[in-house]
Amino acid sequence: SRTMEGAGGRPISGVIQTDASINPGNSGGPLVNSDGEVIGVNTAILTGSGTFAGVGLAIPVDLVAKNVESIIAKGFVRRPFLGIVFAPDVMTEELQLNGIMVMKVVPGGPADAAGVRPMRGGRLGDIVVAIDQKAVTSSDEIYRQLDGKAPGDDITLTVQRGSADVDIDRYENFNVTVRLGSTSSPGKVAIGG
Repeated sequence: SRTMEGAGGRPISGVIQTDASINPGNSGGPLVNSDGEVIGVNTAILTGSGTFAGVGLAIPVDLVAKNVESIIAKGFVRRPFLGIVFAPDVMTEELQLNGIMVMKVVPGGPADAAGVRPMRGGRLGDIVVAIDQKAVTSSDEIYRQLDGKAPGDDITLTVQRGSADVDIDRYENFNVTVRLGSTSSPGKVAIGG
């Protein structure tokens, strides 16, 4: 399985890679196994040539079913929402950080309410190093851990935070409890991780 970037940049984990052709007209169609069972929904093709030759990607049927059930029951899909915009993974790697750097927090969002600190005034923001005591080193890992959570769940972020003394280059670990919000509710759209 693979990870594919979904709408809004949020990764979709567990995507099925297939050599079945995906062409205009059959995207959205079923991907079946050799027993004739539907295992996914054809979604995209990875191609280096810009043609319809390449590797096909399908969303697993259990993820599709979960989202369809939510849409039928509520009219929308609810996903957990931290309210954090993370720095690109490449920036975190270049700075040789031990986690994922917080660039922004959504004002009034869950992370803001919990006291997570963004970059400001040229200073690094909090660096998320673990969620519920499970280490994270990329934004994909953060989203994978959030996929197992629901809006309203409390999670513990372990963050590294720079010293209050700007002349000292020292970081301390803090645990911050965040109550997850929702990315979607009737009439509202939220942004961020």
